[in-house]
Amino acid sequence: MSATTDGILDQPVARARGTPKPDRWGGNAFTFLGVFAFLVVVAQATLVVQARPQDLITGIHGMADIIRRATPPDFAKFGSELWPTLETIDIAIFGTFGGIVLAIPLAVLAAANVSPSRPIYFVARAIIGFARAVPDLVWALFFVTAVGLGPFPGALALAVHSVGMLGRLFAETIEQMDMAPIDALALTGARRIQIFTHGVVPSVLPSLLGISLYRLDENIRSSLVLGFVGAGGIGFQLLTAMNLFQYREVSLLLIITFVIVQVAERLSAILREKIS
Repeated sequence: MSATTDGILDQPVARARGTPKPDRWGGNAFTFLGVFAFLVVVAQATLVVQARPQDLITGIHGMADIIRRATPPDFAKFGSELWPTLETIDIAIFGTFGGIVLAIPLAVLAAANVSPSRPIYFVARAIIGFARAVPDLVWALFFVTAVGLGPFPGALALAVHSVGMLGRLFAETIEQMDMAPIDALALTGARRIQIFTHGVVPSVLPSLLGISLYRLDENIRSSLVLGFVGAGGIGFQLLTAMNLFQYREVSLLLIITFVIVQVAERLSAILREKIS
């Protein structure tokens, strides 16, 4: 065998001898500690929530009795439930639109790459964080106290909470956009509003529309729950029927809720595909 061939064959051996072996013990120890920490967290969560699976087994007869009393659904009341259904959908539409209108200017101020100044950036981020931190149910209770019962406080609650969710996602989308067109407009002497309308909006509009449609889908689900605190819609009808033990009406409302959620989810997915 030639010297050249010997050198080629010896190179992998030399590299193998010179490469340190991976520290398998260290990796195994880290994995063990991670699994152990996860099990400890799950165990403490089980203790805190007082999980008792045996109670679920012994209480299955009560659940079966409710299901028996809820069948068949009371379709005779379907006509009277159409208006609450429309209220639920419109609460979500108004809340989403209001959230978009308020979130867009806040997102521009909260995006580090286009915000006018650092103090304004931090103030906008604080407003968005506060709107997101307070649950929509708490906002609904707040607005019910202010304007009374009905769909309007529910719509206001979704609008304010949507500001927190949409504002953050909008700001992150603006921060990740390509800044080359923005810099080019700035070099030409364009004003800030011109930069926003001709540079920022065309770059992020498809993403913002997709995020808004996803939020509308989420708000339809949330509007169903807000009725539990007097914010109108199907949720209020559902709570009333449960308090009056009208389980056949409850099953009808649950069927309507399922249909609304499925249709909204499908339409939202189709529109997002068209936009993208």
